[in-house]
Amino acid sequence: MAEKAPPPIDGGRPFDWGKTSQDYAIYRAGPPESFYEKLLALGVGLSRQRILDLGTGTGVLARQFAKQGSVVAGIDISREQIQAAKTLADADGLDVDLRVAPAEQIPFPDDSFDVITANQCWLYFDKAKTIPEVKRVLVTGGLLVTSHFTWLPRRDRIAAASEELVLKHNPQWSAADFGGEVPPFPKWAQGAFNVKAFFLYEEPIPFTRDIWKGRIRACRGIGAAMRPDEVQRFDEAHDTLLRSIAGEDFTVLHQIGCHMFTFST
Repeated sequence: MAEKAPPPIDGGRPFDWGKTSQDYAIYRAGPPESFYEKLLALGVGLSRQRILDLGTGTGVLARQFAKQGSVVAGIDISREQIQAAKTLADADGLDVDLRVAPAEQIPFPDDSFDVITANQCWLYFDKAKTIPEVKRVLVTGGLLVTSHFTWLPRRDRIAAASEELVLKHNPQWSAADFGGEVPPFPKWAQGAFNVKAFFLYEEPIPFTRDIWKGRIRACRGIGAAMRPDEVQRFDEAHDTLLRSIAGEDFTVLHQIGCHMFTFST
């Protein structure tokens, strides 16, 4: 089932994360260890804590929380992503309840979770429908945690060059040129939430040439939106570009950010 973006995202061009699940599972490892350490310090990811990961994709956050001893579920609209998440969880011997479902229709009873997380996905949800569902399945005093893990093209030359190439092959891709500005209290949350905690920091993330190529293939503008032949042409051009500007091993500067919300009364 294709996940269609609303008009403001990529000009309404449809995309389907299921098309890139193989690359996604291999090359999108998610936030670094430091992210989970910060969450733990703020009381998220604890042993026996009940956590639901929205838009879980291949289960990156869900699997990490399960490794830490949390009782974890994850949902995603893409059947292929959920299948990849199940395969990875099984390979690690992890018990994670993974289901195909939209964030707007969470398939769990009231008061089921202590924490709900949403990494790199909250922008895709219909918030008018998702927020009441989040309130319904969270216990009193429960937490909503939204986060992002994004490279910084204005300060990293490899990220900037890769983005320029993505735009050459897919001009409708609208995720380019992230400047790093993140409000402490997002407009969409005002009136519905209180901010309990907020953190924002930068970290250089190590890549090999092949891993960075896979990471870019698994982005919304390439693997999730293009035909296989178009992806192959892009990948060949990207390989040529990287060989001209980078060695076999390099780092790409990323920003990691997180908002932790409680519901306003």
